[in-house]
Parts: sequence; structure tokens; C-alpha cells
Amino acid sequence: MHEHRHLRHFGPLLKHHNLWHLNRNSVAGGVAVGMFAGLIPGPVQMLMGAILAIVFRVNLPVAMVTTWYTNPITWGPLILAAYALGSLVTGEPMGRVTDFEFDWTGGDWSQFLPSLYHWFLGLGETYVIGSLILGAILAALGYGAVQLAWRLYLLAYIRRRRRRASTPL
Repeated sequence: MHEHRHLRHFGPLLKHHNLWHLNRNSVAGGVAVGMFAGLIPGPVQMLMGAILAIVFRVNLPVAMVTTWYTNPITWGPLILAAYALGSLVTGEPMGRVTDFEFDWTGGDWSQFLPSLYHWFLGLGETYVIGSLILGAILAALGYGAVQLAWRLYLLAYIRRRRRRASTPL
């Protein structure tokens, strides 16, 4: 990877051990970064997860894979939750969210992303603020969940090891 023509310029940035090793802090940080980056609208979630993983020096593959929690099934509830949270914080009443207008049957697919971008802009600062807050909450919950799960697994492992050592052959 360090010799790849597009990646070799980033060689020094990609050499940090936490980017590639699985340890409790790098994995928990990767999950947190991925949870936050997953709420970025559009097709740049994995790229943003990678950039944030490099900046915060957390596990890069974990950060990129964690962004996959946002998918066509989960996007709707996440957008509504972010909009509701933003409405709660800004004090703006939740208005009717405009319909996403795109001709799915005969539309020009080159206009899909601009249409999606225009729709997100229509949600305004209420959505952006709610998205940032929801992203921070999900990142904190993801980080805490990984730390707790890792700790519980380690305690169970130590308990099993002690039990095996104390059992006579």
C-alpha cells in the first residue's frame, strides 16, 4: 500500500500503528469515528471515516466499515431523529419535510446527487445541528459499548483461563 502510486504520498500518515492494529482503544475510536462519519449525507461517508481515522489515529478499517450502519433501511429513521433533535435544540417547530423529488422510473440519474443535495439543503440548519449532535451521541455510545464489550470479554477470558489452570488433570 505504501508503494501504490496514489497512496505513497500519504505514507507517513498511514504508518501509525493504531491505524492497523486491533487493540481496545483503536477499535473503540474507529467505531466512534465511523458512527460520526456515517451521518454525513452523500457518498463520502467512508472517505470521511478514513480521514477522521487518520486524524485521530484510530483503526482505519474499523472506522470505514462502521459507516455502513447507515443504509437505505436506517437512513429514514436517522434523518428524522437528527431533524427532531435539531428542532428540539434550535427551538424551531418541526415542519413538514418536503418530499424528495426525483423521477425514479425515467429520471436522469446524473441528477440524483444534485437532487439529494438540494433536498438536504431544504432541511436547513435544524437538520445539520441535529445531525452533529446525533453523530456525537452515537459516537460516544459506540465508543463506550466497544470499551465495555472488550472489558467483559477480557474478564471472561481471564476467568476461563484461571478455571482451566485450577482444574486437576
